[in-house]
Amino acid sequence: MEVSLGDAQVDRGAGWRTVSEGRIDAPRGTRDVLPDEHRVRRHILNVAAGLFDAYGFGQISTPTFEHTEVFSRGVGASTDIVRKEMYTFEDRGHRSITLRPEGTAGVVRAFVEHGMHKLPLPVKLWYTGPMFRYEAPQSGRFREHTQIGAEAIGTNDPLLDAEVIALASSLYSALGVPSVRLRVGSLGDDATRRPYREALVDYLSPHRSDLPEDARDRMVDNPMRLFDSKDPRVIAVMHEAPRLIDHLSDAAAEHFATVCAALDAIGIAYERDPDLVRGLDYYTHTVFEFTCDRLGAQSGIGGGGRYDGLVAQLGGPELSGIGFGSGIERIVLALASGDAALPEQSIDIYFAAVDEQSRNEVFAIMTRLRAKGVSCETDRAGRSLKGMMRQAATLGARRTVILGPREREQGIAIIRSMLTGDQIEVGLSDLEGSL
Repeated sequence: MEVSLGDAQVDRGAGWRTVSEGRIDAPRGTRDVLPDEHRVRRHILNVAAGLFDAYGFGQISTPTFEHTEVFSRGVGASTDIVRKEMYTFEDRGHRSITLRPEGTAGVVRAFVEHGMHKLPLPVKLWYTGPMFRYEAPQSGRFREHTQIGAEAIGTNDPLLDAEVIALASSLYSALGVPSVRLRVGSLGDDATRRPYREALVDYLSPHRSDLPEDARDRMVDNPMRLFDSKDPRVIAVMHEAPRLIDHLSDAAAEHFATVCAALDAIGIAYERDPDLVRGLDYYTHTVFEFTCDRLGAQSGIGGGGRYDGLVAQLGGPELSGIGFGSGIERIVLALASGDAALPEQSIDIYFAAVDEQSRNEVFAIMTRLRAKGVSCETDRAGRSLKGMMRQAATLGARRTVILGPREREQGIAIIRSMLTGDQIEVGLSDLEGSL
């Protein structure tokens, strides 16, 4: 089954006209999700919901917009998300409001607001919904995208890190996402990061003139984020920079070793990546990213990490958490690139009613069957019998019921298997019970 992500996956350029000859297109960086892709999305969510249940996660929904402070304080004022990518506006009450750019901060805000720290810990929550970031549209990446994610809040047990990674890995495996690779790293703790930051700045200072202006600014705000830069000038400078993973405190090193040992024990393959920093300031200790080699340069399909200070930053107690997020669009694109069996359109029964009286009779039958959860369809465009059979095949009907004047005269209906072509005759009085 071919699933298209639509024209919006291509950067249309500044000259693209959104209005042409009276037509108004979707805003740049957004897109319409059509029925073929929605079937795949429902499949992804159904598989994910089953796994979340198995791992003990309950679903939560948070508002699409939050007070801006949730993200400026939680995600980090120095991140590209907060500095450049958020959709922020002032509402009619003169409050600064932001469309959520990611899922974790809102979930943690809800955790604090509703006193969920009083529940047995860790509290495990999962969510799905739209996220908004003003960034350049790319293949599978949009300014409005749908994310699925999970958060486990309340303990700093490294085995919980491994459990969340295993959950994400199980999701991609159950969906049949091809060529998935896992990278794992550690950002350490406060005892690690403070002296490491000094060492990194000491290294970068002599190279300041070799860096672009935004990288020089980031040296002050968050020098570790330079490891995530795609600028060749920054990459060249960072090539010889000291790595945080070589400066872990004893406690941080032990935490990371326990996570890796747990992944080894359950057979999850991974690559240790000393340059993995992720894009959010709240991460500490374990960070991880899943990629799909079929997706080219933009290969990330999901990732996450531990956030030991985020709950307190949003007004709650000193509690740890760990989570992951995955873009639905990226998963759909990855599935379309492989051999995974994607759900096709299908209905249970197609009614080929040849004349008006037959149409009226099957209308009542279809209404009763639909109330029982049986999917039904019939012709509403005046097709011939041959045309109706073609429509039944196009809709993926499993069976077709044929009813016309001849059948009514004989008191029967014909039920045809669309898979084998075999057909049987049943009495009209027994038709509904035979379906």
